[in-house]
Amino acid sequence: MTLTQQQARHASVSSAIPACAGIGLRSQHHRDALVNPVRTGWLEVHSENYFGQGGIPLRDLEAIRADYPLSLHGVGMSLGSTDELDRQHLRQLQDLIQRIEPGLVSEHLSWSSFGGRYLNDLLPMPYTDETLTHLATRISLVQDYLGRQILIENPSSYLEYGFSSYSESEFLNALAQRSGCGILLDVNNVYVSCVNHGWNALDYLYEIAADKVGEIHLAGHTVKKVGEQTMLIDTHNAPVSDAVWQLYQAAIQHLGSRPTLIEWDADLPAWQVLVAEAATADTYLEQAYAQAA
Repeated sequence: MTLTQQQARHASVSSAIPACAGIGLRSQHHRDALVNPVRTGWLEVHSENYFGQGGIPLRDLEAIRADYPLSLHGVGMSLGSTDELDRQHLRQLQDLIQRIEPGLVSEHLSWSSFGGRYLNDLLPMPYTDETLTHLATRISLVQDYLGRQILIENPSSYLEYGFSSYSESEFLNALAQRSGCGILLDVNNVYVSCVNHGWNALDYLYEIAADKVGEIHLAGHTVKKVGEQTMLIDTHNAPVSDAVWQLYQAAIQHLGSRPTLIEWDADLPAWQVLVAEAATADTYLEQAYAQAA
């Protein structure tokens, strides 16, 4: 199968997710999404939270799906691992996709398992030709199984491999070209990793192939002091920082309007706070659209 045929076969139904701001939905806000009159453009959930065959969470999700476009974001596939792909995980994801018909499906550029044991973290990859071949092969297998394109998210990282032969942005572009996947550009992760490693965030953004990006994530982070060094931790427990909003402005000037998600996973605020964060993202998107017109 040629790459063009593969991309056609795995064509994303991203048109179902509007190029506006959405919110990462957590179980504490199911009721708000169902009955609160303050609304948002779309919602994204963590796939693994709905792998069961029934129960209240899945029933709520099906009811929410009737009112909102939905996107699925996975955290447990461990694409970078040398373990075999977890077929049960793929079957459960496929069942969920068939059940709620999401507009987008995404996973991470990372690994989290070895020898069948899983770590509660998304660990970084070395950016080499060998890694590129390994990941492209596994992503192609996943897309073949699901019958659709997936998006791959850039990680936040705190250590980097000394023998990488690609920058992270170059690697993402090559991976998308080789496998036919799309890119989920997490702008907060770009900022966190660039500060931690001394990379240039604007160079990173402008190196990303705009036509490969199907979604953007925004989130809050935490500033930590490690000895004399300042380190940023991708905690998803705070509002989007001013620096990340500025980087987001640059991102959408480069990429154009993209579905943009507000992620908030810990110390969850009221639903209206998340709606307000999404409204800020929509304001930036509207400004970018007006400048491009």
